[in-house]
Formats: sequence, C-alpha cells, structure tokens
Amino acid sequence: MLLLTIICFVALGVQLIYLILFFFAFGGKRKDIVAEPHAVSVIVCAHDEEQNLRELVPLLLKQDHPHFEVIVVEDRCNDGTYDYLLQATKQHAALKMVRVTNKPEHISGKKFGLTLGIKAAKHDWVLLTDADCRPESDLWLRRMTEKYHSETRLVIGFSPYFRRAGLLNSFIRFESFVTGIQFIGLALLGKPYMGVGRNLAYAKALFLDNKGFNRHLAVVGGDDDLFVNQHATAKNTMVQFGREALTFSKPKTSWGEFYHQKLRHLSVGKRYKFSDRFILGLFAITWLISCFLVIPASFFSSFAWWLIGFFSLRSLLLTGLAHLASRKLGDPFEAWKVPILDFIYAFYYLVAGAVALASKKIRWKRN
Repeated sequence: MLLLTIICFVALGVQLIYLILFFFAFGGKRKDIVAEPHAVSVIVCAHDEEQNLRELVPLLLKQDHPHFEVIVVEDRCNDGTYDYLLQATKQHAALKMVRVTNKPEHISGKKFGLTLGIKAAKHDWVLLTDADCRPESDLWLRRMTEKYHSETRLVIGFSPYFRRAGLLNSFIRFESFVTGIQFIGLALLGKPYMGVGRNLAYAKALFLDNKGFNRHLAVVGGDDDLFVNQHATAKNTMVQFGREALTFSKPKTSWGEFYHQKLRHLSVGKRYKFSDRFILGLFAITWLISCFLVIPASFFSSFAWWLIGFFSLRSLLLTGLAHLASRKLGDPFEAWKVPILDFIYAFYYLVAGAVALASKKIRWKRN
C-alpha cells in the first residue's frame, strides 16, 4: 500500500507541474510579432463534400486579405463537387480547382491531394483547412498570415468543434481543448510537436525542399501532425490563436464515429519523436493514475487526506485552466463541466490509447 501511495503522490505531482506550466504558457504575456499579411494559397482537399464546399468556399472568398487564392482539390468525387467547382471557378478568379482522377497505391488520397494542391499553389505560403471547417471571421487569413518573420516556416492554429447539445458534444469539445492546451501550450513553451490540418500554415519551400510527406507515405494519416513533428522547432514555428484566428469543425454525432476518428489520430502519435512521446505519455499516464487510483488508495492509506487534498488541487487547477486557456484560445469552455469530463476523458484515453498502441494498422474510410 505504501508503494501505491507513493505512485499516486508522484502522479499527482507530475500533473500539477504540467498544469502549472500550461497556466504559465497561457497566462503570460505574449510577445506578438505582427507583420503585414503575406500572400497565401488556401488549400482544401475534398471527397464528396459538395454541400460543405457550397458553405465553405464563399466564406473563404470573402476573407479580408490583400493577396490570396483558394485551391480546392477535387479528389475522385462521386457527387456534384466537380460541377459546382467548375461553375464557381468561372465566377471567381481567386478560386482554382485541382482534380485527382487516380492516385498511386503507395500514398493516401489526402496526402496525394495535398501534394498536388501545394505544387499548384502560386504563393510562397500555404494555409490548410478541411471542407467541414468554417473560419470564425473574415479576418482568419490575416491573423494566420501576420505571424511571419524571417525565420518562420510554420504557423500553428487552433480548430475547435462547434457547440451542440448533449454529453457527446461536450466531451468532444473537452477532448479538443485538452489536445489544444498540450500542442499550443508546449509550442508557446518552445516545444512545438504537432498541428492540426484544419488550421495550419507553412512555407511551400519547407514542403518541397523536404520532399513533402515522403518520410511517412506508408502511414495512414499524419499529413498534419507528423509533418509538423518532423520539421517544427522553437525558432521556425509561430502560434496563432484567438477568436478571429479560429476555424470551427463539425463534430461527430455518435460515440462510435468519434471513437474511430480518435483511434486514427492516436495511432499516428506512435511515430512522434521520442522526446515528444515521452512528454505526452507521461502526461497521459499520470492523468490515468490520478483519476483511477488516487481515490481507491485514499481509503487504505494513512496519507488519505493528503491524497485527497492534492487531487482536489489538481481538479481546481484543471478547471481554472479550462476557464483561462479556452478563452485565450478563443472558444470559451464551460468550466463547471470539467470534473465530470475529467473522468470520462481518462476512461476514453485508457481504452482508445491502448487499442491505438496495440494496432499495427488503422484503416480509414477512404484512402
């Protein structure tokens, strides 16, 4: 029992250190570098996304930015996407379509489509988003392209999910927030390790000079986080967040769909750099220990009140961080929901994380 008590204290201590560091990252004053917005090519890959594109493309074309183009990669669509884009490109000079009719067997459709889109871009910077995303404002392009300086090669943005009614939506948004405080927070602390393809910009030369996705062509997914993990450094990476810099994404509507989506995302994490896997793994393992072992251990330990006290402090810090960081990110989260979602998140991570680690290959709906 003494060993279990020690393990619980260590886990709680590690959790407190992480949460305090994230408080420091989001609570400190940022040395914002704001420059004139750079010319940029927005790239969207789409497979059977006609309705989403009819909503998204007008929002992109209305962006308040002096020099940009929108490239939509029509990836072997079976709906009316091609006809819609064919007509729209005739009406808008800033809109371009790139078609994919066949793809090589050794590369996923998303990676192949992005590669073609990036090569077709006329500007030196590309900004990626998905067909089911929506920029929060017409200043999105400006905010994501005003962070460049001479050494910048990547700009990492945040992309939360739309708020809907129900427990599933609350959990999806909470999971997105926890992921956000990790990859945005660590980037602010000088340790960038991933980005999300729903809101990610980088120099076209960075992609071409490093042969694009060549190092992880065999991996299903990873066109965003693995690319960032491979190339991001404290010097070449900037972070942008705040309401005007967000893109919102449509959330899954069933637990099964969400589970399989996150399983794909978690499976890619096995290929991160060792230091990043260690940092993230330590955070996850100590979260699990804190949620599943501390309360049972307190029933048998002579240090029960200390364990409960440290666990309560951790819960207060997590709740406070949800209030502070979510507002800094631009999407306020209901902090009162955190104590409940905390345990659901632990259970979710225990199951999905174990399956993702054990699975040799995760299949996508479409390659």
